[in-house]
Parts: sequence; structure tokens; C-alpha cells
Amino acid sequence: MPEISPVDCAHMARALELAERGQFSARPNPMVGCVIVNDDDVVGEGWHELAGAEHAEINALRAAGDRAAGAIVYVTLEPCAHHGKTPPCAEALIEAGVGRVVAAMQDPHDKVAGKGLEMLSDAGVDVELGLMRSAAEALNAGFVSRVTRNRPFVRVKVAASIDGATAMKNGESQWITGPGARADVQRLRARAGAVMTGIGTVLADDPSLNVRSEDIDTRGLQPLRVVLDSRLRMPASVRMLTLPGRTLVCCAGGQDDTGLVEAGAEVAAYRADGERVDVATVLEDLANREVNDVLVEAGPGLTGSLLEKDLVDELVIYQAPHIMGSETRPMFETPSWTTLADRRGLEIRDVSQVGDDTRITATIRD
Repeated sequence: MPEISPVDCAHMARALELAERGQFSARPNPMVGCVIVNDDDVVGEGWHELAGAEHAEINALRAAGDRAAGAIVYVTLEPCAHHGKTPPCAEALIEAGVGRVVAAMQDPHDKVAGKGLEMLSDAGVDVELGLMRSAAEALNAGFVSRVTRNRPFVRVKVAASIDGATAMKNGESQWITGPGARADVQRLRARAGAVMTGIGTVLADDPSLNVRSEDIDTRGLQPLRVVLDSRLRMPASVRMLTLPGRTLVCCAGGQDDTGLVEAGAEVAAYRADGERVDVATVLEDLANREVNDVLVEAGPGLTGSLLEKDLVDELVIYQAPHIMGSETRPMFETPSWTTLADRRGLEIRDVSQVGDDTRITATIRD
């Protein structure tokens, strides 16, 4: 088996770059990129653009043509081995006569899970697994979460002042952050399979929760809007029900839909958690609906509840450079936390300037 070289790393880095082009349109499929190299020349590149369309390997093979024979294939995810909406990529690579396949990570889906690499190896193709695995897994953290944990990757977005306030006591919150941060949030929404909020936010702000940017090519996809509304207080006249895309209203069973279904919403009943909808059950249902990533844009009650239940995978906090004082609402309401031992440690992954604001991306420490 050939040793991994800096050249291999460079080609895999390019494949990861290509894969990311599908971040707004490939869902619910994973993002995948592929680079084909023959005699040190890149002869084909491809990425998975849209669910149901050709996979990255097929697009790269089409670009490579006859020069795929004997070539090295760098792909960010194990080639599939099953017939789905498209034929198996492993078969196509074998038929093209490639000599070596370097895959960043194994596909965790039980329909693949090593079968693609095994098929290639059985056909005499040199197979290597694991180059830049962590980067590939991070790129598809939502897909991995859905198929291995049966729940989406949960990303909580918060906009706050530098002293941690998300609104004044009377609820006034528009706008804490600047236009740069708000534009950045559009990209978070475009990456998500669903955007979740609580009924309090809907009643206070009447949000749209859709992607509104001509600079983001989602191929017409909008995230599923998910509203947690245990007692179905949401009016049928809310703005989001007039917009393209689907809205799921989650109640705690036995409620009259008050015209929401007629207005275009889907209403579904879930197990209750006290006076709230059990959000863990909602997340499990979203996974069954093939939602990889959930973006939470909500008030401190829902965000705090998610933290308390250890259901947050990533925090994205936009901090504005101003002080709002003590008569304000916090980022999170966590009434069960009463000692320092209850606190959650964060691992800061990135700190960036977005316009006048600071974006902090963090994960929760185990």
C-alpha cells in the first residue's frame, strides 16, 4: 500500500473544498467531493450538488473520461455500494478501471458501512481509508448524527450584547446585532434542514424563519420551520405560513389546530414534558424525516431547556459591542442550575469578526 504523501493531502483537501459546495443543496444526503488524478494531472473533479442527482464520483468520472483508467480517486466519503436513486458509485469506479481509491471516512449509513470499500478491494482496487477523517466528519456532522444517534445535529444561534442580554425586559430585541451578523445567519439557515423556535418567539416577533439572500444558492430548498407550541397558541395568520416552504407545529396532544392546517401548516402531537413539548421526541421525529441539522433560533426558555437536557451540539453566539444593562433577558434560562457544578464547559472552535459584531462558535465539553 503506498504511503500517504503531501500530494495526497493536497488532493483530499481539494476534495473537501469541492464537497462544501453542496452545503446548501445536498441535504438530506451528505456533502461529498471527489478528485481524480492520473500521472500527477487532475483529470476530473466533482461534488454532490442535489439529492437525487449524480454523486460526486460520477460527476468526476464523467469529467475524467478515459483518463480515469489507472487513476487515483480521492473522495471525502466511502463510495456507495447500493442501488438508491442512483447506481452504486463503487461499481462505476470499478468499471472505469481506477487503480486506487483514497477515502477520508467510512459511510456510517448501514446500507454502506464498509461495503463500498470492500467491493472495490475485492475488484483489485487499492483502497485506503482515513486521510483527513476528522475534517470529513466535521463537514458532515449532521448526517453522521442522524444516522448514528437518530437525532439531528443541534446548533443553537444566539444574538446578544457583550453583557449577555438578548432583549430588554419588555421584549424589545430588534436589532441587537448588525446587518453583517444577520446576513451570516442566513447562511446558517441555508445549511439547516430545519429551523426551530418556540411559540413565545412567534408571538413576540412573528418571524419568517426562511432563507432570504440572493447570494445563497439553495436550489429552491427552504428549511423546515419547526414551532414548539404545546397548547397550539400560534395564530393561523402568522407570516411564515404565507411563505414558501413547510411549517411543522409541534403540540402536546389533544389540541384543536385552530385553523393552522387549513392555513398550510402540519400539526403533530408529541409527548409532553411538563407544560412543554418533549423536545427530544421532536428531534427523533425530525431524524426520521431525514433532517440532518437543526438550527435553533429561540428565546432563553427553549435554549436553556436544550442546554439542561444536553441536546446542544454547537453554539453560535453573535455578540454586539454594546452594553444593555440589568433590565434585560438572558441568553439561557436554566432554573435547575443552582451550583457551579451545574455549569457546562465550552470548547471554543472559532472566533471571527462579522461586521461590527463578534461570532463565537463553540461546542459543549463532555
